[in-house]
Amino acid sequence: MVSAISRETAGNSGTPAPPAPARPMRADARRNYERLLTEARTAFATHGAEASLEDVARRAGVGIGTLYRHFPNRNALLSAVFEDAVADLLARSRELLAAPNPCTALVTWLREIVTHAGEYRGLARQLMSVTSDDTSALARCSDPIREAGGALLRRAQEAGAVREEVAIADLLQLTHAIALAAEEAPGDEHLADRLLQLTLRGLT
Repeated sequence: MVSAISRETAGNSGTPAPPAPARPMRADARRNYERLLTEARTAFATHGAEASLEDVARRAGVGIGTLYRHFPNRNALLSAVFEDAVADLLARSRELLAAPNPCTALVTWLREIVTHAGEYRGLARQLMSVTSDDTSALARCSDPIREAGGALLRRAQEAGAVREEVAIADLLQLTHAIALAAEEAPGDEHLADRLLQLTLRGLT
């Protein structure tokens, strides 16, 4: 009854009711969440992005239903695991905005994306598959990456080092593809660098 009255009042006033604040996580739920993240990091690093979620839940000491309550799907869990890497990449992009050579700064940052994606086998493929899906938790996780990369790209374009028509979304897709190629050729440790240099030649 109270919620119905609130909705009616909001409608009459023409001002939408503010969203209810999120409830703080209970201590036991927080512990489960942290255990799940810890086990997921280990599982993804060891077995790749397709690691068994049932195994993650079992090692965390919870049921699979608890895992899905915290992380509705695999991409949501990958997004949470990838958060630390995203924070590192964002901090690094801010540093590189002050670098003297804008083109070198952009390439350095793209190389670091390849390195981070390579920490979890299969992550590059997942990132490629969700780039155009704005509803995916993993795609939303990469939104700040696009913004940070866009700033570095614009700086390189303003310096005349990169063609104006190059878009950050396309450049990140190429970077994920390079990370995937490097993942599938582990014996060639210089492959990613060679492919990045070829990409750069196509951009200038």
